[in-house]
Amino acid sequence: MAILHRQHMQWKALKLAGALAILDGASDLTAKHYIDAINFTEAFANDLEREGTKKATLSYSFIGKSLKYYFLEVELHTGRHHQIRTQLAKIGCPVKGDLKYGAKRSNPDGGINLHARELEFVHPVKQEKIKIIAPTPDGELWKAF
Repeated sequence: MAILHRQHMQWKALKLAGALAILDGASDLTAKHYIDAINFTEAFANDLEREGTKKATLSYSFIGKSLKYYFLEVELHTGRHHQIRTQLAKIGCPVKGDLKYGAKRSNPDGGINLHARELEFVHPVKQEKIKIIAPTPDGELWKAF
C-alpha cells in the first residue's frame, strides 16, 4: 500500500472521470487554474498564481447532452484537492448536485453527478500497468448518455 500511496502522491496514477455538468456551448477544452485548498473540505480555483496555490490543469470533452445537462469526459493532468469540482465551477458549469461549488439544487440522494470511470496505475510489486474501468452508475440521467 505504501508504494501505491507514493505513486498517487507523485501523480503517477492516471485518473479519468466523467461528470454531468450544466454548461452552455460545450466544446473540447483545457482548463488551467491555481487551486487554493483552504482545508480538507473546500478548495478554490483562481485564474492567477499567488502564494499558497498549486497549478491545476484538466481537459474535458463534450460527450452528449440532455434537455438541461451536458455530459463531459474529464482528464486530469494534475491531481489537486477537489480539482474537477472547483475548475468546472470556475468556468461556470458546476457538477450536477454539487451545492458546495455552485449547483442550484442538490440531488435527491445528496450525492453529486461525478463518476471516477477509469483508474490506471503501475502494480507496486509486478510493475505491470493495471487499468480499472467502473461501470456507469445507475440512474435515469446517467442512462441518457
